[in-house]
Order: sequence, then C-alpha cells, then structure tokens
Amino acid sequence: MALSFSHCVGENMELKSNIRAKALRLGSGQHKVNCPFCSPNRKKKDQKTLSLRVDNDVIVYNCWHCTENGSIRFNDNNFKLIRREPLVAVNKNWSDLSANTDSLEYLKSRGISEKTANLGGVKYVKQYIASEKKEMPCIVFPYKNNGNTEFAKIRSFPDKGFSSQGSAVNFYNIDNVETNDWVIICEGEMDCLSFMEVGYKSVVSIPHGAVMKVVDGKIDAHEDGKFKFIWNAKKKLDLCDKVVIAMDSDKSGQAMAEEIARRVGKDRCYKIEYPEDCKDANEVLVKHGRKKLDDLASNPVPYPVSGLYDASHFYDEVDDIYEKGIGSGVSTGYEEVDELYTVVEGQLSVVTGHPSSGKSEFVDQIMVNIAKEKGWKFGICSFENEPRIHIAKLISKHKGKPFFDGITPKLSHEDLQEGKKFVQDHFSFLYQADGSLSSLDSILERMKVAVMRHGIRGVVIDPYNYISRDTTTSETDWISDMLTKLRVFAQAHGIHIWFVAHPTKMMRRDDGTVPPPKGYDISGSASWFAKADIGMTVHRPNPSGSSMSQIMIWKCRFSWVGSIGDCVLSFDKITSRYISVDKMQSAEEMIAPDGYDKSKYRNPRKTWQKSYYEKDDDDEDIPF
Repeated sequence: MALSFSHCVGENMELKSNIRAKALRLGSGQHKVNCPFCSPNRKKKDQKTLSLRVDNDVIVYNCWHCTENGSIRFNDNNFKLIRREPLVAVNKNWSDLSANTDSLEYLKSRGISEKTANLGGVKYVKQYIASEKKEMPCIVFPYKNNGNTEFAKIRSFPDKGFSSQGSAVNFYNIDNVETNDWVIICEGEMDCLSFMEVGYKSVVSIPHGAVMKVVDGKIDAHEDGKFKFIWNAKKKLDLCDKVVIAMDSDKSGQAMAEEIARRVGKDRCYKIEYPEDCKDANEVLVKHGRKKLDDLASNPVPYPVSGLYDASHFYDEVDDIYEKGIGSGVSTGYEEVDELYTVVEGQLSVVTGHPSSGKSEFVDQIMVNIAKEKGWKFGICSFENEPRIHIAKLISKHKGKPFFDGITPKLSHEDLQEGKKFVQDHFSFLYQADGSLSSLDSILERMKVAVMRHGIRGVVIDPYNYISRDTTTSETDWISDMLTKLRVFAQAHGIHIWFVAHPTKMMRRDDGTVPPPKGYDISGSASWFAKADIGMTVHRPNPSGSSMSQIMIWKCRFSWVGSIGDCVLSFDKITSRYISVDKMQSAEEMIAPDGYDKSKYRNPRKTWQKSYYEKDDDDEDIPF
C-alpha cells in the first residue's frame, strides 16, 4: 500500500496562489490560461491548457495536459484541494452529426463513415476556439466511462484547433472494449475511429496524444503522473488476452508506446509498425485503404520479451548501438561505485552482507540519488522497517541532516515538509501489517500495480527470508524458481530489482574479523550466484568502529554495466548517508578497511583482488 501525504504544501501553495490571482483578475465565468503546474516545463509554454471556472466564492480548475485539478475558495487560506473527480462540468449541449453535413464530409475525407463515428459517440457543436480566436464548427469526442461522460475533446475543422471539458482520466472508447479479446491502444481519436472503420471494436485512444516530454527516447520520469488513465482501465486491460499498441511512428509516439508496454507488461504486448510514408493509423487508411490497415492490425509484432525472433527485429537497436555505443546504466551517485556497478532497467541485483553491514542503507541511498538526479519512482517492500521508520530514513538521506536530535540538531520543520513531499513523489510502499504480503506471488501482484499506477522503475525486496516458502519443493528449487520469476518480471516491466539476502554464518579469521560474503555464501542455493545479473556485497569490517564500508561486486553479467571489483565509501551514522572517501575532511578516516591502503581503491578496474573474485567453473563469462 502506498502512503500519501497532503498535497497542499510548499510549491503547490504557490502555484494555487498563482491560479487564484489569475481568477481574481479575470472575474466570473469560464477562462483558459497557462497552467502553472506544467507550462514552465513544456515546449509550448504559451499554450493555454488550464480551464478555470470562476463563481462567486470558488475557483474550479482543470488542466487538459497534466490533468491537475482542484478547487480554491476565495475565503479559504488552506486552498482546499479536491482530487480524483471530474471538477469541470461537461456541457453536453451537442448535436448529432446528421445535423451538420460539413462535419460528415470532413470525417468522410478522413476515411470515417457516419456509422463508425456514431459508434464512437462523435457529436457536432459550434464553439469558440481560443487558439483561433473565433467560433468554429467542431466535432466532439465524448470520453465515457460506464456510460457517464467524464471528458470531451472538441476539435475544430478543417483547421486543427482544440478545446476540452472535464477531466481526462480514462481512455476514449473504453466502454466499447470487450474482455477476453485483443485491445488496440492508439494515440488519437481519429486513429481509434480508423481501426473501428475496418472492423475492430475494442480500440481505445489515450486522452491527449504523446505530448509528454521525451528524454533519450523515453518518457521523462517527471511525466509519470499523467498515466492515470492506464490504472483506471486496469480491470478491463487485465481481462484482455493481448494488448496491441499503435502509437505514432515519431519519437514521442514510440516513447509513449514503450511506457505503456512497460506498465501493462511487455509479455502480452504487441505493436503495429506503420509504412514509412505514414505516421499513424488514419494516414494508412487514407493513403493505402482499408485492407492495408486491416493487415497491419491483424499482424502486430510482439514486443521482444521472450521467444524467438528474426534478427531483423532488432536491427534498429543494432544501428543505434553502432552510432552511439552501448553506454552504461544509470549512475549510483558515486563515481567510484559507477566504475563497478550502474543501474539498468530489466535487471536483478542480489545484495548481501553480514547483519548491520549497511546493505539496506546502501540500496536506499542509491534510490534516493537516482530519484534526485533522474526523477525515478521506486517501490519498497521492506519486512524489517515499517513505513514510518523507512520514510524518516529516506528524508534524512535526502536532506543530509539527522531526523532526530543528537550531537547534531535535527532537520527543521521546513526540511521535514520538503522531505515528505520528496518521498511522496518518488516512493511507494508495499506493506501489509497483517502479514498477508508474504508470498512472492502477492508481492509480484503489488509490484505490477505499482508499475501500472505509479510508474515505478525500481523495487527493493528486503530481505528474502521473510517470504513464505513453498514447502512442496526443496529450498534449492524454490529459490531458483523465485529468482527466475523476479528476473522475468524485471525484464517484462523494465524495472530494476534489488533483492537483499543474508549470508550463512561465516567463520571468523584469526584476527577476529569476518570475511566478506559473496554469492555462494548466501544460504539456500547456488542460484543466488547463477541467476543474479549483479551480485553485490556491502561489507563493514568494523561496524562499531570505523565508518569505512567496502562495496564489492562479485558478479556482473554484462561488461557494459560494470565489472568485478571493489571500492570504499564512508558511512555517516548521523544522517545514514554514504559519502565518497575523496570528499571526507578527516585524514584519519581515509584508512581503508582491513588495513588496506586507500590508494588501492582509486581505480577499482585495475585493483581486482583476483584471489577473492576468482571465477567459479559454472559462472557465465558474458563480456557483452
């Protein structure tokens, strides 16, 4: 279950003050203005996407782009926020298409018959379009959910001006989707009608097209909140045998396709590849006719998750590697660690270490660093830290200040509020106080929900021994099956999984210290080593004394991700943060663990301890 905090803090109060000021200036009535929530981060900063309805004592607002909505009372300093309900009324004073021959002729020019348009609920209206600064003939696309119109997109013709009413929180045409069937997801209402024209009923369109910010070919992590329409359609999508994704062929459309497939699960997703002279379904229908579009819809290409594919299926990716290189994963936030380990979507990291070695703290630190730098969202399934304690630790790591009073004063109230917002924006918690979240299947189900609903890109499960075991099989087979399921899930949903596992009790050395464990030292099965993409040990030789910690990579399946080796970080017990040794002020603290000279750790790639990291006979040597 995800914990939630008040949305009415800090930046949001400022943004709503901005809305109230605009409303006071404009006066009573319906208005279109720039959205303070999303306009500053958009390419078209001047596009007026926020609808305001100003009455005597209340302002109701809704953005058709980012879907932020709420109400503000003029006499309420707390600016009461209302969410999850359509707050802008939908004016249904529309006419049937038959009342306007021009609308029918326009649709006919786009290959859409009156019969198909009526099946999609398309209407006609004459309305003022702000972008054109005049009243224009328009076609209306009502977004219905269980028969109720929650949203309407209004499009002028022949010029392409847009207006909207209501809150866009569902797919267009979702009521026509039949379960136990294929469902086609496309980018626009005209594309949806195009597939319906050639005989496909279970077709939906995303509410606003692929207008989201794209970075490196992927949807920007900060845009994740705009995907609520997928979560709201979860029940129907789960009952569909296959999900066919038919986004536009441009960069933003393909990024949108990838994100939808990641959330729904690539293992049941297919995609439609358009001809080079067409960017969407409607262009195919107009340029090449009904049969061509029907052929494309009937023969979608599976997403490459499992199975056998022709080499040509991957040629675009091969060309991309040739031009740009294979690169590496996402930075951990530490240069010395990045030499050994980077975070890659679709992989499984097994993390081990002795009790109180700081392995859980290190994974938390990586997640905080990536959340701050890349905007990723994470799911946390921690059996040893209840959410309130975990949240306190994450806030402390984020702010770099202690949560509780001690030698160093605790973080301020302002720091606390900002820290809570940071955790709320980037973390969800898989937590069940009654213990029902104990089987791997129940955890995977919650993880699937977290991907679909919150767009998480990483999950930590800590530790594995709290997961209830299937007693019908041996422990070795059960662990092997468990790791296989996690790897398959990570690949299907494009997330990184950290799986924390305790080692067996190890013999002490003559000097009283305990050697650092690796894959074969984890209890239960050799699969911990064999099936991990990354094997990592966090080792603190003297937990009660020196702050030095060794980060040791004993398994790295792909050389472009990292390499086998180790490095040193310092653990700050006051803030629970890991700090690069080079950034530490005290010379005494520069002493590496176990008496090793600190210079040994400057370049981990050149300082492997081959006696420790000696490869086992059954280890795969995969350099690429």
